[in-house]
Amino acid sequence: MKGQIFKIFSDLFYVKDIDGNIFQCKIREILKKQKTSVVTGDFVEFENDVISNILPRKSFIRRPAVANVDQIVIVSALKQPELDFNQLDRYIALAKYYNIPIVLCFNKEDLGLDNEMQDKIVSIYEDIGYKPIFTSALEKNGIKGLYNILKGKTSALCGNSGVGKSSLVNALNPDVHLKTKSVSDKINRGTHTTRHCEIVPLDNETGIIDTPGFSNVKFDFILPAEVDTLFDDISKYNKNCKYSDCLHINETGCGVLANIENIPQSRYESYLSFVKEAFEFKEKVKYNGVKTETHQKLHNNKSIAKISEKKRQSGRNTLKQKIYKELENNENE
Repeated sequence: MKGQIFKIFSDLFYVKDIDGNIFQCKIREILKKQKTSVVTGDFVEFENDVISNILPRKSFIRRPAVANVDQIVIVSALKQPELDFNQLDRYIALAKYYNIPIVLCFNKEDLGLDNEMQDKIVSIYEDIGYKPIFTSALEKNGIKGLYNILKGKTSALCGNSGVGKSSLVNALNPDVHLKTKSVSDKINRGTHTTRHCEIVPLDNETGIIDTPGFSNVKFDFILPAEVDTLFDDISKYNKNCKYSDCLHINETGCGVLANIENIPQSRYESYLSFVKEAFEFKEKVKYNGVKTETHQKLHNNKSIAKISEKKRQSGRNTLKQKIYKELENNENE
């Protein structure tokens, strides 16, 4: 049987088949030994409530772990908490890294959207290919337009705590009843109400994943020279750089710096902060190394356990001893 994991709780995997039937499953011991990553959104093969195989993914986000999403919907609040452009750019860059389409949603329009802020948002993000949608989960403004963007797809919802992600899901489907909390006046941000990844159905063909953990995104997994590939409004000028490894900070002959007035200040500041984080990764690679041997390999479109180098060498030694013994016996004869 085949189905999709729509929720993981403790060591139980909840799988929905094509007919909408739900099964509470565990995974085969061999998958545990292979240290196979099994995440919400995975399509799987299972039998007798035991998952035996993970099918190939069309998309995957490592942190928070979720698979087979069609798009990422980045939710920001216009107020309460105040709009954080660096965090917004962080989500956009992450989605670009995983090559997943992006939707920008600006919520809490009911708290006031002045023309200056709207113009700033539009001028920054429409110029790099994103058409922002403005919503109010409280007053249901923009909800129909958002639903049309989500329809027929599985979308991952991300954004800071308190921006109204769960409220938007409740507005899209009032039968869901996700928990919500207000923003703290003291720290000007919300508290986490989502504790695990789960695909919430909006209708029979539309699912949305309200995921925890996106706010912890940090670019400590790529090299500094790769960061500009996540910024279309910066990378379009790098072909004019004098040096191929230019980081666009203070280098002579930098094509990006020569066009710095054409790049929104908030975007360039985000770029610099991500480069700084990437340098931390570079130092870690330089002094510690991060390469690890995988515990599985693909064979006939199925994952099977790999024999460790230690065991392979042991097998080779045994084979050598056997050959030497046979040679010795032949000589004695």
